[in-house]
Amino acid sequence: MNIYDFSVKTRLGKEISLKDYEGKVLLIVNTATGCGFTPQYTGLQELYNKYKDNGFEILDFPCNQFANQAPGTDDEIHTFCTGRFGITFPQFGKIDVNGKNEDPLYTYLKKQKGGFCTSKIKWNFTKFLIGKDGTVLKRFGPTVTPEKIDAFVASALK
Repeated sequence: MNIYDFSVKTRLGKEISLKDYEGKVLLIVNTATGCGFTPQYTGLQELYNKYKDNGFEILDFPCNQFANQAPGTDDEIHTFCTGRFGITFPQFGKIDVNGKNEDPLYTYLKKQKGGFCTSKIKWNFTKFLIGKDGTVLKRFGPTVTPEKIDAFVASALK
């Protein structure tokens, strides 16, 4: 099993396979619009702008599990993110990243790179870097800014 075996829902509710991203370097992020880390959207967009033409994608999964910091519908979240931060990378439907309703993708990611807390995502803006072959390369905690991830993305793209 690898990352390409999973399907996810777009913000419009359409099921798509992550196989659509095969051969690309991915940064998978659980996000929230009302979090202290929300300004990281700016850095994420800058990282995306810098590397998108080299086979890099950011996959944004809004999550409302942490202090109700991602309220609203998928469309409201998207409107906020595009309007305030100008994001152009793919945003998916809101998901759970922990607990009984957690998305299977996140069950897999956590098993691959548990990090400090292997059984849970600690907070919004936890990031997973995925290599071109679908391997989970690294997990970054919420306090690790996109600027600090730049070198890891560049290395994965080589």
